[in-house]
Amino acid sequence: MKTPLVEMDGDEMTRIIWKMIKDILLTPYIDLKTEYYDLGLKHRDETGDQVTVDSAEATKKYGVAVKCATITPNADRVKEYDLKEMWKSPNGTIRAILDGTVFRAPILVDSISPFVKPWKKPITIARHAYGDVYKDVETRVPAGAKAELVVTKADGSEERKLIHDFKGDGIIQGMHNLDGSIASFARACFNFALDQKQDLWFATKDTISKQYDHRFKDIFAEIFEAEYKEKFARAGIEYFYTLIDDAVARVVRSEGGFIWACKNYDGDVMSDMVATAFGSLAMMTSVLVSPDGVYEYEAAHGTVQRHYYKHLKGEKTSTNSMATLFAWTGALRKRGELDSLPALTQFADQLEKASIQTIEDGVMTGDLAALSSLSNKQTVDTEAFLREIQVRLNRLLA
Repeated sequence: MKTPLVEMDGDEMTRIIWKMIKDILLTPYIDLKTEYYDLGLKHRDETGDQVTVDSAEATKKYGVAVKCATITPNADRVKEYDLKEMWKSPNGTIRAILDGTVFRAPILVDSISPFVKPWKKPITIARHAYGDVYKDVETRVPAGAKAELVVTKADGSEERKLIHDFKGDGIIQGMHNLDGSIASFARACFNFALDQKQDLWFATKDTISKQYDHRFKDIFAEIFEAEYKEKFARAGIEYFYTLIDDAVARVVRSEGGFIWACKNYDGDVMSDMVATAFGSLAMMTSVLVSPDGVYEYEAAHGTVQRHYYKHLKGEKTSTNSMATLFAWTGALRKRGELDSLPALTQFADQLEKASIQTIEDGVMTGDLAALSSLSNKQTVDTEAFLREIQVRLNRLLA
């Protein structure tokens, strides 16, 4: 390797798997160079979450990062880890700094059929990674209060709109987004569609949200017409907008093989739905792509808390490591492409092939065994699964 990857370590069971993957499947084969950042919850707390910001800035510098799953603390976690405060999602912080778009797609294996029968090809969810509920402001409102939306302009003048006259107690929520971030989201989606040679769908609810959602729709349309219409025509792919409820109906009836762009929370929900319908959230790739060509690969799932507590008791766990493994292979492949290292790119390809081959041979973790149609299934623990991948990787490399 010429240039290091930015390595962002994480929490709980995925942190254990992270080290296993490095020890068993990476360091014996490649000259692994990383700039390491510990995004474990305790270290984030010790640094006042500065380590998360530093890791994002390093990603801008080096161009490619790989991230382990991390805890976004709630009140219970604050007590469990004795935290100074309830820190924000590290994913949200990194996404805001990189101004990126998250692309998530299922990892397909022949022996696990999607729950949606027509689906034959992967569906990639493109998720805007800024604003909406992740940057919202909320407050309780007492009975008798009046809530207004107030915009104070640069010249000091105000524009006011009534939200609601509260006869009883209630709540309000304020959300925002930025034209620049929406434009970056649009260009990232259009560029990714051209790279993948797949149709791009974009869906919001502009019939209800006539200014907020409609702004997304307009920016996508303006950029497509001005910059991408001819490129899409030459590539033989299409872009179209539809309402999100209509998109859901279209997606379920489709055979897959396209990119579905969604606003931030919509994309969060729909990527989980697509992952589950294809089989498992632990079989989902995830990459954050910034408009200036910076990539951050991660697992799309959480830290597998339940398995971690079993691990602490000394019990073996059968935890699916595919999404974490594919985060590493995605980052290594991209590093190889950017640094003109075909051997590194080929290694990433072979490691993915060995992983899928292991499952197709009937060796898998418990969650996949429950879904697989194979009759000769063998359920193994986490480390044994990675060792089985190593056996097949050695054959492919030989």
